[in-house]
Amino acid sequence: MPKLDEADRRLLKLLQRDSTLSTQALADESGLSSSPAWRRVRRLIDEGYIARQVAIVPPVKVGLHAMAYVQVQLLDHTEASIAKFERFVQVEDQIIECATITGTSDFLLKIVAPDPEGLEHFIMRRLLALGIIRGSVTNFVLRQTKYTTAMPV
Repeated sequence: MPKLDEADRRLLKLLQRDSTLSTQALADESGLSSSPAWRRVRRLIDEGYIARQVAIVPPVKVGLHAMAYVQVQLLDHTEASIAKFERFVQVEDQIIECATITGTSDFLLKIVAPDPEGLEHFIMRRLLALGIIRGSVTNFVLRQTKYTTAMPV
């Protein structure tokens, strides 16, 4: 179990909700004074509990109205195939998540596009064109009922 006390957990919860809170606001809402709050946040960053602070952009606000989860099965599991696939994933902005998974597929991708045709184009003309994919299963997202990046601390 991580070595976090209750004050650390309160700070992490607050920062996961809004990373733009000032040190004073963090102190006020966590029940700490300003200096200890600042020191704790610095320690949480230094120890890797806070990996980065980002802005979360709703996909529809930037014209991305289609989302899909795509299970991918590679033709083989050679180092070359895996490296080629992982390089592709890293450079493609439309792939917003990738995980190695168990079961009949090797990877699970979360892909966004302006519309369903854009998803189809990306999958057919970019992903499957790699030449290392044995098969894929695509699940289009109809509606997201929950989305969070916050970890339960």
